[in-house]
Amino acid sequence: MLKSTVDLERAANVLKLLGDKTRLTIVAILKQRECCVCEILEVFDMSQPSISQHLRKLKDAGMVKEERRGQWIYYSLNQQSELYGLIEDILGHIPDQTDKIKLIEKANPTLQCGC
Repeated sequence: MLKSTVDLERAANVLKLLGDKTRLTIVAILKQRECCVCEILEVFDMSQPSISQHLRKLKDAGMVKEERRGQWIYYSLNQQSELYGLIEDILGHIPDQTDKIKLIEKANPTLQCGC
């Protein structure tokens, strides 16, 4: 597979964004499954506006995309982004987030929020 080259400035921005543990964890979770904000909240001890702010930064950088379903928004990695290969390479060096996915599935927050 041919690897795409990312502009140095964009690569630096990706590394800066993923230098934050929360955003890195969110991206790692989204590599495994799409999530709504209420599901991501199950993993972190922070407010919904804080999680939404992290997601907005990732979306603005083109790393994450959103899909509206009714009044809910689901987030996933943007596999069409030129940054995807770089993100995939970075995620290859950290543990998968299966334990956090299981936590989300066990809590099943979408029942409470109505996603």
